Amino acid sequence: MLDSLIVQDLYIYPIKSLAGIRVAEAEVEERGFELDRRWMLIDESGRFISQRTFPLMAMLHVEIGTDSLSVYHLSEPDDLIHIPFNAEGNEIPSVTVWDDEMPAQLVSPQIDRWFSKKLGVTVRLVKMPDSMERKVDPRYAVNGESVSFADGMPYLLIGQSSLTDLNSRLEVPVPMDRFRPNIVFSGGESFVEDSWRKIQIGGVDFQIIKPCARCIMTTVDQGTGIKTAEPLKTLATYRKMGNKILFGQNMVAVSDGVIKVGDEIKPVFK
Repeated sequence: MLDSLIVQDLYIYPIKSLAGIRVAEAEVEERGFELDRRWMLIDESGRFISQRTFPLMAMLHVEIGTDSLSVYHLSEPDDLIHIPFNAEGNEIPSVTVWDDEMPAQLVSPQIDRWFSKKLGVTVRLVKMPDSMERKVDPRYAVNGESVSFADGMPYLLIGQSSLTDLNSRLEVPVPMDRFRPNIVFSGGESFVEDSWRKIQIGGVDFQIIKPCARCIMTTVDQGTGIKTAEPLKTLATYRKMGNKILFGQNMVAVSDGVIKVGDEIKPVFK
């Protein structure tokens, strides 16, 4: 009898490249979970910043309130900044995420100063307007989906068994937060997600699009902001295809609804 495939963890990342939040349930929307990567920090040129070049962003933690986000640095948990959901300043005509350019809303000069002080570099916080559509690369879209400020795809799925397999090869195990998934499931063999074409969770349908190519961000310890060689070095020994190191599956949602920790995953195999 096959193992049951169960949603073990759900994560959202309201501010791109800051610490994630584990939630008990999440609202599935076209561009990603509700609130997921709807804000991001940009440099003076309007380009996004991330843990790739500012690994200490991992130390900035986010909490979700009824009408705002709260952010604090792990070393100074009492120094909170609050970001109202409805806070919108002037529109900035162009911000950049990789090759995509799009308009965004500035949030607050006061909030910009707080982040700049914490990171030691001049940054601004921007919000994605609900009316703005940043299209998924048409090579991967199913129904012309839009995406948030995420790197390129709305959802990332990883099996716990896949991480267990990786950790069996590492001298020092790494937690799942290195890979910043949205959905983690228990059950099944390692990398069983590679064989799926579609899945259904709690009545919500997702299309598996492609394996997720991993970058140097996976080497940032999310508890300290310190970079190491692992797990990318070991992953490269057995999960490399061409010049890409693969771990997890990118997805789009083809229906909406709410999914919860404990929901069963029903896969369709390739």
